[in-house]
Amino acid sequence: MSADKNVLLIVVDQWRGLMLPKLGADYLKLPNIDRLSAEGVTFRNHFTQAVPCGPARASLLTGQYLMNHRAVQNTIPLAGRFTNLAHELRRGGYDPALVGYTTTTPDPRTTAPNDPRFFVLGDIMDGFHPVGAFENRDAYFGWVAGQGFKLPANRDEVWLPQSDSKGGEPGAGATSRPAVIPKELSDTAWFTERGLSYLRGRGDKPWFLHLGYYRPHPPFIAPAPYNAMYRPEDMPKPVRAASAGEEARQNALLGYYVNNVKQASFFQDGQGLGSEMSEAQVAQLRATYCGLMTEIDDHLGRVFDHLKATGQWDNTLIIFTCDHGEQLGDHHLLGKIGYFDESYRIPMIVRDPGAEANATRGTIVERFTETIDTMPTILEWLGLDVPRQCDGRSLLPFCAGTTPADWRTEVHYEFDFRDLHYSKPESALGVAMDKCALAVVQDEAFKYVHFAALPPLFFDLEKDPGQFVNRAGDPAYAARIGEYAAKMLTWRLGFAERTLTGYRATPEGLEVRAA
Repeated sequence: MSADKNVLLIVVDQWRGLMLPKLGADYLKLPNIDRLSAEGVTFRNHFTQAVPCGPARASLLTGQYLMNHRAVQNTIPLAGRFTNLAHELRRGGYDPALVGYTTTTPDPRTTAPNDPRFFVLGDIMDGFHPVGAFENRDAYFGWVAGQGFKLPANRDEVWLPQSDSKGGEPGAGATSRPAVIPKELSDTAWFTERGLSYLRGRGDKPWFLHLGYYRPHPPFIAPAPYNAMYRPEDMPKPVRAASAGEEARQNALLGYYVNNVKQASFFQDGQGLGSEMSEAQVAQLRATYCGLMTEIDDHLGRVFDHLKATGQWDNTLIIFTCDHGEQLGDHHLLGKIGYFDESYRIPMIVRDPGAEANATRGTIVERFTETIDTMPTILEWLGLDVPRQCDGRSLLPFCAGTTPADWRTEVHYEFDFRDLHYSKPESALGVAMDKCALAVVQDEAFKYVHFAALPPLFFDLEKDPGQFVNRAGDPAYAARIGEYAAKMLTWRLGFAERTLTGYRATPEGLEVRAA
């Protein structure tokens, strides 16, 4: 263990990557995150490897592409044979604490079928020490009740909007009305209290804390005053086709989501489909979403102030990142689905407190980086070995002002759309379960989307940054499509699961080769 080194890994949920003041979103009020950017390095082109929460967090915490860890969707198990960030930290003498969740389903080959973890969306990844688990929400709601707040029979109704001043019923869908729960008792407040309680109890002993936040994940209802902090008219306009029907014609999978994603999954009392939302409703949704972001920022200020007051600010690596993005009405979609950038581009800020990072403070990295780089970054900073399992690489060279000569020139991500208990695209499209997969290779100029059982997509990002025109059938792009299909194959061959491929038997005995 490094006697004087701490790590704060902040993982928010469903936060779009370009929605940071440092990256041009000057309509956002995020002073604490902005000062973190001013003291660290912000990565503009940072992507998750998969959506939604479960597979995204599996990639974040194992350092692996989806094609290797194969926890392909929420509720799909993560194989017990993989190491993860928590296990590697324990090898280094750390007791990795976790506030929040990882949405991990355990390996059924080593877990009894009646284990309660198989009856929920996901639980805590093995190796972490939960100090504020949110998976079943019992601890959060117990805290709320303990503060004297009377919980409704259906606890989730605390995230409904309050009735209006005339005593009317809560409105349906996007609204500026405040949540039933007050800001002092919000889940964001609870996560922060759990994190601060842990840090206070830890004192001056070295620590690692995964500080997770549920927001700005739906329900898109914010407590006062965050509900009214942003004006809908100040929000960026949605990037979408002239109609939902036109959007849906691009691809069968996109058509399924345009015609099936319901507002009720995002507002609880929403009516109709997400694709039916008007531009004004999308603007209100975005204003509320931004309010939830500012609520997190206010609470992160409390955490940062604690680190400074206790003298730990200058020996703590701070990483601010996310599991995945959010469509927010772009392409007539809500949620994290499909193949558009809005679902996959996520924030990444790294503040290395060391003197070697002084020259890069406040800078922006334009190179492609991925969520699989998070685990190697943390382990390298702590002086711990990075397991061969990891597909990513440390971001610390960027903090020191250098770019590795062989750094990636493209980004890769994947999506699995097999049937789950809450979504049935596999059945609707008539695709075999293990063919419900797509993979993307994307660089500055082009984006290629390969499906196992549907026609491919190809976008010219310079001419069509909104990705409305599929060039896959255009003869003028045939050579380019072949080039990017080859890139995809080269990537898969180079990153296929390789935990044991560095070992070999020799006449002198077992030999281990470095990568």
